[in-house]
Amino acid sequence: MHIGIAGVGLVGRVLALNLLRLGHTLTLFDEDTAYGDKAAGMTAAGMLAVFAELETAESVIFEHGKQSIALWPSLLEQIGIADAYQQKGSIITAHPQDYKELDHFIETLRAKVPEASQIELLDRKGLVALEPDMEQHAKAFYIPHEGQVDAQRFMQASSEYLLAHPNVTWYQETKVKEVSGARINYMGHVKIFDWVFDARGLGANEQVKDLRGVRGEVFWLDAPEVNISRPTRMLHPRYKIYIVPRPNNRYIIGATEIESEDKSPMSVRSSLELLSAVYSMHSGFAEARIVNQVTNCRPTLRDNLPAITQDKKLTRINGLYRHGYLLAPAIVEQALIGGILR
Repeated sequence: MHIGIAGVGLVGRVLALNLLRLGHTLTLFDEDTAYGDKAAGMTAAGMLAVFAELETAESVIFEHGKQSIALWPSLLEQIGIADAYQQKGSIITAHPQDYKELDHFIETLRAKVPEASQIELLDRKGLVALEPDMEQHAKAFYIPHEGQVDAQRFMQASSEYLLAHPNVTWYQETKVKEVSGARINYMGHVKIFDWVFDARGLGANEQVKDLRGVRGEVFWLDAPEVNISRPTRMLHPRYKIYIVPRPNNRYIIGATEIESEDKSPMSVRSSLELLSAVYSMHSGFAEARIVNQVTNCRPTLRDNLPAITQDKKLTRINGLYRHGYLLAPAIVEQALIGGILR
């Protein structure tokens, strides 16, 4: 089949990789360049925090997350970056004054799914055995089976793979006006396909009801004095800050979740809160260098849950909220089974 995909962010790329495995020919449309510089998938930390998201998420997020964790390795192998996947578990800690909130957080997770009984309480000795650089913390919890995808490497490698593939045509910097059954309307032209997918995220706001953006903000820090190997969260009075390691002592730092579609640079307040929190978590961040500061908006529906809608020769996927890397492979698989693979 000749298939059109409108939107080549995270979901569009996972879709394309799956469809190429099935032998289809693809035409891709995106208003960004092929390297996804403006995509939320490029901003993301790529955490596979299937348990840690349970506090505020529905159980369906947990089930899809488990499925995605199983699916990511083959996707990354397909594009030649199998080492961009890590599943060494994650750490959650807090300052002593916030230990009650930390205990309550873990109790909430354990009450939601039986698998959360695997979460381990760590004293200082147990924590240092896992992460020697975190000796200043006396209490933490270890969540096995969580991990991360190196989001920026995935975006780069998937771009190169798709651009080089003989069965892919890519219309870059091309705004799609409308997606309907078998048709993609773009810049005064219409192309007809055997099937079309709408994966435009916020770009589909004229056709997807109740779609909104939720702003996220992150820093990239180079911190040669810090050696943390696992995604780590620290409970904060206003939010859970996350620290996600990348090679060569680089860390992605984030947490903010703001109901806004503003993509302007980070505010002074957010900057001070994030940098103060990460420094209080590990003093080695004092001499870290800020190499990037990024903001973006995640496509979100009213219930904060992903949605797949099927029509004749049309599938729409949207609303992955802050769970993009945790959900994308499972949601795409569900969409394919419910659509062209029926």
